[in-house]
Amino acid sequence: MLNDKQSLVLTGFMVVCIFVFGLLEVLNNFIVLTVLTIVFFIIIINLCYTKFKSEDSTQNKNNTN
Repeated sequence: MLNDKQSLVLTGFMVVCIFVFGLLEVLNNFIVLTVLTIVFFIIIINLCYTKFKSEDSTQNKNNTN
């Protein structure tokens, strides 16, 4: 999915969006909330996916030795 740099950029983008939209007082807008929620879930799913992927590859290396 996403590598480490892309995850950091996406997280920074989300933080900046929350800050800017908060200053503009448009965080109550449904579309803004939907987009921020989708970006948040993409980040969380990516973190879980990479953690389980690294654990599986570690177990496969231990099983072959």
